[in-house]
Amino acid sequence: MDSSNINYYIDAAKQSAEWHKDHLKSLKKLKFDTLAVHGIYSMQEALDFNQGSIIEPIYMSSSQAYRDSNEMEAALSYQIPTWCYSRIGNPSMYYLEGVLALLETYGSDIEASCCATSSGMSAIFSACEPFLTFDKDIHTEINFVGTCQVYGGTFQQFAVRQDQEKHIHWRKVINSNNIEEWESLIDENTRFLYGEMPSNPGLSFFDIEKVAALAHKYGIPLIIDSTVATPALFRPLTHGADIVIQSVTKTLSSSGFSVSGAVIAKKNLKLNINNDMLKADFGLYIKALPNRDIGPNISPMNAILTLNDIRTLRSKVDLMSRNTLKVAKYLETHKHIEQVDYLGLESHPLHKLASKYLVLADSEFDDIYGKKVNRYGHLMSFRVKGNAMDTRKVFDALQRIWRATDLGRIKSVATIPAISTHQQQGEEARKLADIPANLIRLCVGAEHADDTIDDLKQALTVLDGNKISVSSPMYSAGGASSARLR
Repeated sequence: MDSSNINYYIDAAKQSAEWHKDHLKSLKKLKFDTLAVHGIYSMQEALDFNQGSIIEPIYMSSSQAYRDSNEMEAALSYQIPTWCYSRIGNPSMYYLEGVLALLETYGSDIEASCCATSSGMSAIFSACEPFLTFDKDIHTEINFVGTCQVYGGTFQQFAVRQDQEKHIHWRKVINSNNIEEWESLIDENTRFLYGEMPSNPGLSFFDIEKVAALAHKYGIPLIIDSTVATPALFRPLTHGADIVIQSVTKTLSSSGFSVSGAVIAKKNLKLNINNDMLKADFGLYIKALPNRDIGPNISPMNAILTLNDIRTLRSKVDLMSRNTLKVAKYLETHKHIEQVDYLGLESHPLHKLASKYLVLADSEFDDIYGKKVNRYGHLMSFRVKGNAMDTRKVFDALQRIWRATDLGRIKSVATIPAISTHQQQGEEARKLADIPANLIRLCVGAEHADDTIDDLKQALTVLDGNKISVSSPMYSAGGASSARLR
């Protein structure tokens, strides 16, 4: 075949696409853990292109070279698949995106694609922004409808970057489990519905199938941030959502080594939107066009670090969920605790609804369980019986649980959202989202649950008048504290 013709490369790409289509079809037959371990990386690819490496290589190159001008033209006009430039695409990014698309559609015949981003916040922006464009012929304010129980950074992006600065109105749903409230906020200028479930830190949850049906009634997409649950417990696309957001930095990257995000979307979206490419393949659309121009996509190193964390996702989420339930049950009966929010507690008002959706993937095939079992994730919150200062005392007395604005770690981490993750949204907005000053968010890790409970037990004794001294090397001789501040 004559390589001097651009059609040579187009025909070769078609053959490659057919092989990949068959490869993905075979992967759909595999179990969740097998997909998480192997991803889309094939033995054939390893032997043909990667020196037989059984682990996906890190492609640190910023760009791809081409054989000739014909291949370059075909690639840069998007007529053939190409890595071209790592701001847009790269093999390491491709491996991560492939496995996330498979895991989010696991157990279904849904086709989806993924665009990995540099952070969870860039994933939220990438998922929402394409729908927030103005029609030059219609001079009216556009809006989107979403729950007010969201991560603090999401709140700022919606309330400040979109609402205040661009006058794109965020219509807030207060009671997300009230379908009538959702519908009352929708009009002809509503561009999408948005929810975070389970929400951070309040564990808000709603009937996703009902909200998805409502979105489709009006021809708009439902976008779900599923960071806390991950596809090991919850796959929104299989329950009617159109687009899923993952702050991959969190539960999916439990080691804490990488920062990344992802947008996973169904192909062939049925929406009342005049953009055929967007509807056909939203993940590819944002990667190839908006994100090409704005530049928020993931780096190769972060992609591979994340990919390695995902290999044991299901077992880690199972362990952390079981640990969290044990901790929540302990705190629920403690004399110094006013309220515990954890969807795994039968006392939680949303426990029954959450049990409908939060199921450990493949637990029915597991030698340990042999049936479908509910797991509710690593995130919980508790409210100290006292004021803000009492809450700080308990928080400051923790010795094993890390004080940090992070979640989904293999190590247990806690924060006070009112002074950290949700500080900027202000007291009125925190009251709206039910985030009081005495609330501590706790993400339970993979340590033995008894040790985590012991740390909470000793920390709570400060409310009995006990003084707990914590020796810290930060304040030792040698100026470690000042070095840290440089």
